[in-house]
Amino acid sequence: MLFKQINILDENLKLQEDCYVAVRNGKIVSISAQRPAGEWEREYDGRGKLLMSGFYNAHAHSPMTLMRGYGENLKLQDWLNKKIFPFEAKLDGNAVYWGTMLALAESFRFGIVSTSDMYYFCDDMARAFADSGAKGNIARSIANVTGEDPRSLVSMQETKDFYRDYNGAENGRILVDMSLHAEYTSDPATARALADYARGIDTRMQVHVSETKQEHEECIGRHGKTPAAYLESCGIFDVPAVAAHCVYATEEDLEIFRRKGVTVALNPVSNMKLDSGICNGGRLLREGVKVAVGTDSVASNNSLNFVEEMKLMAIGGKIAADDPTAVTPEEVIRAATLGGAKAQGRGDCGVLKEGNRADLIVMDLSVPNMHPVHNMVNNIVYSASGSDILMTMIDGKVVYENGDYCTIDIERVLFEAVTATKNILGRL
Repeated sequence: MLFKQINILDENLKLQEDCYVAVRNGKIVSISAQRPAGEWEREYDGRGKLLMSGFYNAHAHSPMTLMRGYGENLKLQDWLNKKIFPFEAKLDGNAVYWGTMLALAESFRFGIVSTSDMYYFCDDMARAFADSGAKGNIARSIANVTGEDPRSLVSMQETKDFYRDYNGAENGRILVDMSLHAEYTSDPATARALADYARGIDTRMQVHVSETKQEHEECIGRHGKTPAAYLESCGIFDVPAVAAHCVYATEEDLEIFRRKGVTVALNPVSNMKLDSGICNGGRLLREGVKVAVGTDSVASNNSLNFVEEMKLMAIGGKIAADDPTAVTPEEVIRAATLGGAKAQGRGDCGVLKEGNRADLIVMDLSVPNMHPVHNMVNNIVYSASGSDILMTMIDGKVVYENGDYCTIDIERVLFEAVTATKNILGRL
């Protein structure tokens, strides 16, 4: 495909106008002010539009779309124990597949090209990623609250089988990470066993860290250490890791993250909605910690609107730091694109650059909320809406355009997701 006469946000996040961007064999082969030579299967008129990197969702639980709006205005423990856990106990592979497909359709609508996902029924999740054309780092979340020998855990064997069968599938679109759910849902033996396995196969890790004040303080009470310090002592950060939330991370925790190269996935909408708190993203950035952006689950968000997530990251960071200069729009876009791509181990993604994968989105610049343009990056973070995204492309393949889901039968997905939800509710 040739995007012609289109505005671009280049690899330095600078606006370049009236450009030609050529995509072939899944990669960006040319970015220039002049039309490149050759014939193109499709030419896209880019006038009044912006081309930029797609978004990389660094923390999600995709099948939980089925619980959108199910538990509202509840305290976190009531939300979990009275609503979420009972619902999840009734899930099966069919429900997880359709819930994931629903999440991926919504992701495409809002410009998300790749998602770091931790859940279970991972084979069914992987089928959804494969069928839809999405990219994903999928992890079988491991918990152990009974003290069972980690070697006998069903979840541990499922993790190993899933890694064997799916890591690198779909020409590398699907990658398999490890996932310890959290400190408070496991024991040291389980954490160490999973860390040893991850280190042995040289893969990545996903884990919840210091999401709530209660979690943070109870960990100190149990182990005499913060969750981050505890996880480091168990080896969880010996491989490239994404630590989700980190709302209550201390200065010592930030030193651990920086030293170990951990990426912190901020989830501003979910954290605010559940009243978990606001992560001080500005402090993370100033301290040299790697930062990416996540949505968390639709059960706690309640959407995958990544443009909204970026705006709340910027605003929340200013509030947490009590400083209007704490987080810049450039830092937010970097976190939402390149930061997430690097966290997923996708080195040729996340910026609009020749030779990189064509994971791209087109935004409508003709809408009133995008005028005037004093600074395009400012407009993207503070003025744009998720509905301004006109196209999402993954590895050079268009997966969403102008309301059409090119790889997903959206009517069937909606029907099957609603049917699966009704079946579960009927058994509760």
